[in-house]
Amino acid sequence: MAMRECLNLTGIPYTRGLLLPPLFSHFSMIVKFPSLAELARSLVFSMLSFFFVSLCSEVSTFSFSYAEGIYATNNQFQKAGPKGFIHVKVLENDSLYVRVDLPGVPDDGVRHRVDAVRKKLVFFSGETPVGNRREGDREYSGSAGLGCDCCEITGVDAKMKDGVLRMIVSRVKVKDHDNKCTNTVPPNAGKSGRHLEDHPFVVKGRKGAFVGVPLPGDGLYFAVDIPGVRGDDVEVLANEHQVKFYAEVKNVYEHDEGGGRVYLGCVNSRSSSSDPPPSILTQRLGYDAEFGVLKIVIAPRPNNTSSQ
Repeated sequence: MAMRECLNLTGIPYTRGLLLPPLFSHFSMIVKFPSLAELARSLVFSMLSFFFVSLCSEVSTFSFSYAEGIYATNNQFQKAGPKGFIHVKVLENDSLYVRVDLPGVPDDGVRHRVDAVRKKLVFFSGETPVGNRREGDREYSGSAGLGCDCCEITGVDAKMKDGVLRMIVSRVKVKDHDNKCTNTVPPNAGKSGRHLEDHPFVVKGRKGAFVGVPLPGDGLYFAVDIPGVRGDDVEVLANEHQVKFYAEVKNVYEHDEGGGRVYLGCVNSRSSSSDPPPSILTQRLGYDAEFGVLKIVIAPRPNNTSSQ
């Protein structure tokens, strides 16, 4: 099972490692970076952060409005790739391709059915695994399909992977005409802008792409939606009071337009209080990415000294 590394941005001469505790049950290791190759990785990440990140988010005062605008209003951390929570398009063979972001939903946790009466819509729903005490559960429900009266849905081939539902919807004409039908619902609304949008298909739980929760002892938990990204395609780096992350969709689906999505962000552990938090480098940091959600925990190191 793959281990998760966290690079130390300030570890000159790159001999100080960060302890990655078994916070997510499958990794526990000390990581040190003495080689030039690993140093180069951290330098590249720093350059990406400089060019793409103009705001390091503070968990306690997270903003949902950006004066300079953001690339995708569905996710403040997305820097490239297809925008929007959903995309519907007509393929060359006249079937529909539907992509829906459902971050947190397991690969086997989605359901779909076709409207049995009008045969115009595919209804989909899904839930995140129950029992997440830190951020709560999420439930999704929505629909997509035909916006015409000339066609009917005949079948759906659905696949859920890394927090993204993709469906190929086949259809047949029930009214005879020569024009190719391109009427689909809902309209594609992916865009750039200054204001974040709530996820339109969330019926329970958080609707934003980010959540941060303080933990006892100056600890911190936060989760970021990165739909489409595999767990192995995430990098997390830390310095004194910041955690930076980079996630990229490397296996681009054939019908997704605009290449692979890229997510890049920074979270500041400092709060608005007058007392500065302890350096992240003196704490334990663990992370995991699954079902299109990156989860990071910063926790105090246990006190190894025992009374005599």
